[in-house]
Amino acid sequence: MNATADSLLTLAARVDSIQPFYVMELMKEAHALEQAGRDVIHMSIGEPDFTAPEPVVEAAAAALRRGVTQYTGALGISRLREAIAGHYARAYGLTVSPERIVVTAGASAALLLACLALVGRDDEVLMPDPSYPCNRHFVAAAEGRAVLVPSGPEARFQLTADDVRRLWGDRTRGVLLASPSNPTGTSLEPAELKRIVEAVRERGGFTIVDEIYQGLSYDAPPVSALSFGDDVVTVNSFSKYFNMTGWRLGWLVVPPALVGILEKLAQNLFICASALAQHAALACFEPGTLAIYDARRLEFKRRRDYLVPALESLGFRVPVMPDGAFYVYAHCGHVAHPAAGDSATLTNAMLHDASVVMVPGMDFGVHAPHDYIRVSYATAYARLEEAVERLGRLFGRG
Repeated sequence: MNATADSLLTLAARVDSIQPFYVMELMKEAHALEQAGRDVIHMSIGEPDFTAPEPVVEAAAAALRRGVTQYTGALGISRLREAIAGHYARAYGLTVSPERIVVTAGASAALLLACLALVGRDDEVLMPDPSYPCNRHFVAAAEGRAVLVPSGPEARFQLTADDVRRLWGDRTRGVLLASPSNPTGTSLEPAELKRIVEAVRERGGFTIVDEIYQGLSYDAPPVSALSFGDDVVTVNSFSKYFNMTGWRLGWLVVPPALVGILEKLAQNLFICASALAQHAALACFEPGTLAIYDARRLEFKRRRDYLVPALESLGFRVPVMPDGAFYVYAHCGHVAHPAAGDSATLTNAMLHDASVVMVPGMDFGVHAPHDYIRVSYATAYARLEEAVERLGRLFGRG
């Protein structure tokens, strides 16, 4: 009997360390229900319902007509790196040299490049639990090990400087943070972030901070981790605040000594980010476009201000008010439903019995995953209202 092609495959061991992304499995179920004629309200995926504004679309069309669709340098086109540097000056009051900016194929590529440059085999990287699941997988791809630190409401679901001092070991090489965070929508207090950077620096480690949601900050002006030293690595993206998810464009700001190393890695792994997306992104920083983005930010804040009390009226508990992104991390243990003690079972019931899709905590870590769900308000205000009505009926509060 001839062996099949599949039986001859030997997979790399690293595949076993990467769990499925449960939100994508839920999306498959939701789409199947929609194909069967159900009206499903999506409060799961981390994607703005807004798309790129007209100036960005026009810039892309103009670039396409000019034929600027060939490879760019691995670090990105100079004009875009300069525009990003200008954005830091306007938004944060920071002077960032364009030479320190590396344009990437989305924030995912940025995080992967940073991990490949800084994480070695069996190195440990501290990060909070809960956190975005792909972050630990980027560490695993570099043959390192993510150390998930239980981070509860008392710490705003974030790592603390005390955690760094307490848990730093012989194999620890750095920390990977996100502010504001996915899944919690909470930011690190600037003073605490400064203490973390200093604690890591004292130990000769690296600090990587994912800042892709910083443009969506609601209660105070955002503070970039770059404020605390040129040795900090930050990750950003055109996906969230700039509403360009499918364009796959992001950037890193790195210490000068890392630029050449990341250029070499990017040349070999990605060649470059999309030329068309880079030229389109130049329009993001025009005053008229920025005004559109700020109006959209205020709309996200309006949704948050409606949804948090609405969730609590349904029996959820929101222990920390999210101050950024478009997520609420809600405790579901007090909801009037038989599945209240298990967020995975509860979200399944909400999908099938109320046609509302949210994400259970199991995607975001191993500490108390059954107690929490992530709720995305990256959907229209009227749809949020309809979702609350449906869940009110499901939970006997309608």
